[in-house]
Amino acid sequence: MKRIVEVCAGSYQDCIAAYKGKADRVELNSALSVGGLTPSVSSLRKVKEETNLKVICMVRPRAAGFCYDEDDEMIIMEDAQLLLDNGADGISFGFLNEDGTIKEDKTAQMIELVHSYHKEAVFHRAFDVCPDAYEAIETLIRLGADRILTSGQKAKAFEGKDLLKDLQEKYGDKIELLPGSGVNATNVIELMEYTGINQVHSSCKSYLSDPTTANNGVSYAYLTDEHEMDYDIVNEDLVTKLVEVVKQGA
Repeated sequence: MKRIVEVCAGSYQDCIAAYKGKADRVELNSALSVGGLTPSVSSLRKVKEETNLKVICMVRPRAAGFCYDEDDEMIIMEDAQLLLDNGADGISFGFLNEDGTIKEDKTAQMIELVHSYHKEAVFHRAFDVCPDAYEAIETLIRLGADRILTSGQKAKAFEGKDLLKDLQEKYGDKIELLPGSGVNATNVIELMEYTGINQVHSSCKSYLSDPTTANNGVSYAYLTDEHEMDYDIVNEDLVTKLVEVVKQGA
């Protein structure tokens, strides 16, 4: 089975780096510093015009968790439709109840919307804060989700490899699993071979400096120490290396 590399992109420029590094797919976000928010339509359109990448768009209106009020839910649905209308190949989303269980009505509504465009419905790492991974995956299968982006309910996917392996063995013929968080060229083959999962999600991150980040006692920094004046980007060389390792190990 073909092995797939998806890159977590925070901008048009990140997508181009992923494309040049020969990634198969990107998850397009904004604001990766808070875990990824909804990207701009213009960035999506530009990526689709200039590459043949499959682009999954994050739809997330704010930072923190995934228990939304009615206004946020309305915005999420409208953003998803707008992105689909402008060429998104899928939507990455998550709706949770206050107790962390999957909010079934809104999840079903999103899946129905995405499938009406014949695109992919991806439940993102909101899955990793659900209290029962098995109940959550069975709910998503029943509702018709295509894929789950997950770190195996640990901070890093390699730490969650036992759960990923078990979920793949039990449910891999019913829904795709996409391990993400901390995946890189040094651990990807061991992770894929151990879990039996044929696709991975990686940030392939490095940094660029912006000298206007802080001055006159005013700071817009979100990183610390040696990266205080920097912002994170997708590194083309890291993408290339990851893709080479994954494809050669197939």
